[in-house]
Amino acid sequence: FFFGGIMSWRNTWDKYIDYIMAHTLDASGERHCDRACIIGMDGSKWTTDGHDNHLQITYQEAAFIARVMRSKDFTQFRASGIQAAGVRYQFLREEDGKLVLGKKKGNGALTLQASKTAIVIGHTKEGGQQGNTNKGVAVIVEYLESLGMRVVSRSRCACW
Repeated sequence: FFFGGIMSWRNTWDKYIDYIMAHTLDASGERHCDRACIIGMDGSKWTTDGHDNHLQITYQEAAFIARVMRSKDFTQFRASGIQAAGVRYQFLREEDGKLVLGKKKGNGALTLQASKTAIVIGHTKEGGQQGNTNKGVAVIVEYLESLGMRVVSRSRCACW
């Protein structure tokens, strides 16, 4: 996959929303992810609300998701669901302490996958194939892992 060369850390993380969505295309060209965002494992928002396809997650939702993903104790998701962009999704399952899937009838589905420093979240439109969104999210997580990303501050990152 191509990410347009090495990213300048001054650039916004918003272009990763486009990359996530591009990797969810099926053979017919249909895109299954309609919104996405990236948050830090500390609950900070890496992508901005200004992108047309940004999943409009609140700071409180981001902090809660990050806390659960860091702890790898998904009891709170099981008990109360996954809240994102004002919608509560039913927790479906987690895999390997890194991947979490959720669904809300009439609202689509969520895919959350953690890297060492970030959580990539993709939203599957109602009627879309969540497996395609899972793939798009995984591609970005793998790319971030390959860079050895670590957070220096909310606005700057560095590689090891």
